[in-house]
Amino acid sequence: MTEQKKKLEKLSGVKGMNDLLPEEAGLWEFFEATVKSMLRAYGYQNIRTPIVEPTQLFTRGIGEVTDIVEKEMYSFTDALNGEQLTLRPENTAAVVRAVIEHNLLYDGPKRLWYIGPMFRHERPQRGRYRQFHQVGVEALGFAGPDTDAEIILMCQRLWDDLGLSGIRLEINSLGLAEERAAHRVELIAYLEKHQDALDEDARRRLYTNPLRVLDTKNPALQAIVQDAPKLIDFLGDDSRAHFDGLQRILKSNNIPFKINPRLVRGLDYYNLTVFEWVTDKLGAQGTVAAGGRYDPLIEQLGGKPTAACGWAMGIERILELLKEEKLVPENEGCDVYVVHQGEAAREQAFIIAERLRDTGLDVILHCSQDGQTASFKSQMKRADASGAAFAVILGEDEISAGTAGVKVLRERQGEGKSEQRTVPVEDLTEFLINAMVATADEGDD
Repeated sequence: MTEQKKKLEKLSGVKGMNDLLPEEAGLWEFFEATVKSMLRAYGYQNIRTPIVEPTQLFTRGIGEVTDIVEKEMYSFTDALNGEQLTLRPENTAAVVRAVIEHNLLYDGPKRLWYIGPMFRHERPQRGRYRQFHQVGVEALGFAGPDTDAEIILMCQRLWDDLGLSGIRLEINSLGLAEERAAHRVELIAYLEKHQDALDEDARRRLYTNPLRVLDTKNPALQAIVQDAPKLIDFLGDDSRAHFDGLQRILKSNNIPFKINPRLVRGLDYYNLTVFEWVTDKLGAQGTVAAGGRYDPLIEQLGGKPTAACGWAMGIERILELLKEEKLVPENEGCDVYVVHQGEAAREQAFIIAERLRDTGLDVILHCSQDGQTASFKSQMKRADASGAAFAVILGEDEISAGTAGVKVLRERQGEGKSEQRTVPVEDLTEFLINAMVATADEGDD
């Protein structure tokens, strides 16, 4: 076999960085449309930040002794200038960087939202990938528990809009820095007594970030963690008032919740309120949305001290839940599929298709696969498979008469697919629009 005839090796994508295929796109679009509608209802504005950020943004913002920074970031050195860069593993730090850099808070608080891919180097599993997608909100410049409550209520509204059930809310308070410091002393002393039983991660974090030991998933450590000093017992009056205020608003809005004293989150920038929305339907990956208050972060990244809170949710996990609960909407086909036979019919088909699109209809124009015009029978099979509501048919007879054939492809209420109708070309647009409206009305009955 010559070198030219050798079969080239088939290339595959990076494990854990998945393709979004056309048959999945409808579900993503449904979720995105639903969440964007919810975000508009609360007055949030979209912000978009780069996928690549300076590595220091995350080591300083997230915390050096965290799983994300220690194990999961995709970091590299820019070959051109030696700059240390990282594919964003989360987006809160990036949004805060943009807010500081562009002085977005000069005229008052902001409600912002984002959506896009994040990257973490971890073992791919159901609902957890190396490239994953998040939608999140950041409320900047609001200090009260009312904003904490509002961003939680947003999640509940989204679950309702999507039709999801069985997602539980867990909340906790991490208090203020001095309260965490007092708890830290007691926690280290307690963990030192059990040092021989701690795993490698827990021993490594014992003196650098002992609070993260409470978030361990190691079954062998659960009894030790359960009896550890609870941060909530160290809260001062102001922190308790903030936490109580949050609970009152949630209760008055009939939002059930559980106080989980072990809930600390995996990022160092949190203070006061933290929360997670969890489910039992996704196995080990039970957290579908999480967030809280991160008042220290803006100053930590070089801005003026500013109150802030927000949440992020993993889109893949939400979509898995929709599939699990059989809430996947049917993929909608186009409105019209135009089939044609002959050169004159093809030219007319282009004109008609563009005219129909001008009115807002979605139109597929049949194109040849091999340069040869397919038979009407073959084209009609394509039209039916496309999910189109109507087929517009153009042949020599229709061109001579100045007409077009119209056939209903989807069964309407009380009848099967209709016989082909003949419609003058000048009346075709109005006919199809009226037919679409009638079909929609029948679907609403």
